[in-house]
Amino acid sequence: MNNRCILQPALLLCFSTTALSLRYNLLRLQQFNSSVECQKLLEQLNERPADCLSDRMDFKIPKEIKHPQQFQKAQAAFVIYEMLKDIFHVFERGYTSPGWNETIVKDLLAKLNHQMDLLNTTVVGKLGEENKSWAYSWTILRLKSYYVRIRTYLEAKEYSSCAWRVVREELYWNFSFINRLTDKFQN
Repeated sequence: MNNRCILQPALLLCFSTTALSLRYNLLRLQQFNSSVECQKLLEQLNERPADCLSDRMDFKIPKEIKHPQQFQKAQAAFVIYEMLKDIFHVFERGYTSPGWNETIVKDLLAKLNHQMDLLNTTVVGKLGEENKSWAYSWTILRLKSYYVRIRTYLEAKEYSSCAWRVVREELYWNFSFINRLTDKFQN
């Protein structure tokens, strides 16, 4: 009788761990593919900002985002979610057409929204209270400040075509960082 009582929770733990591992592997693949698609959409918006060199700026992305070795899976998912949300808001709130194809921008916003939904339903929405407190960590606060600098830059430059090119280039690299964070989903 005692063996049966122990066996059931043990099997449940094994199956739930395996299911979570498979969910992270699938999420990793979907997230990577989606990031590549977003980068392709950003490439279609404009050429490199060669003629806007005087407008270039270092927005100072947090170092821990560039080098995410310290993140656990759930933390990496939360950081990715925050990055996608802020990228979405840069385009959604401040977008004024600098000669871009609006269909591409709408496709980009749809892709970002899909990625956020996927992350939210798969990981972020299911985080325990101990991980949700991570939302107020220094990393997340520095990340939010980074995106505030981007939005402030656009406002200061009055959403000029050059400002958008510089921001587009910056956000393009964000997806490379997102892919590095996505690697944390690997077993």
